[in-house]
Amino acid sequence: MMKRKLGAHDNLKITLQQDGNKFTVKESSNFRTLDIEFTLGVDFEYSLADGTELTGSWNMEGNKLVGKFTRKDNGKLLTAYREIVGDELVQTYVYEGVEAKRIFKRG
Repeated sequence: MMKRKLGAHDNLKITLQQDGNKFTVKESSNFRTLDIEFTLGVDFEYSLADGTELTGSWNMEGNKLVGKFTRKDNGKLLTAYREIVGDELVQTYVYEGVEAKRIFKRG
């Protein structure tokens, strides 16, 4: 519950840049700033804001970025979607049948 309360006040901003199959993502919030570089289809390691460590990759499916990540602590799958809809970035996480959606406005 405490992580949810902190997450509600993180003021997360995401910047995406694409160069062919290579992406740079900057995530900045009240708690951390992180630069992530990845190439579509190539596995890499990533940590969520709560410290959960993942390994996996992003791919394009139509106009959506789809990430398939495996948690290092329990081996379970986390699926992430990022899609531009109008002037918004819609980010959806699916884990153990639970879906969480977050919408970012262009700033």
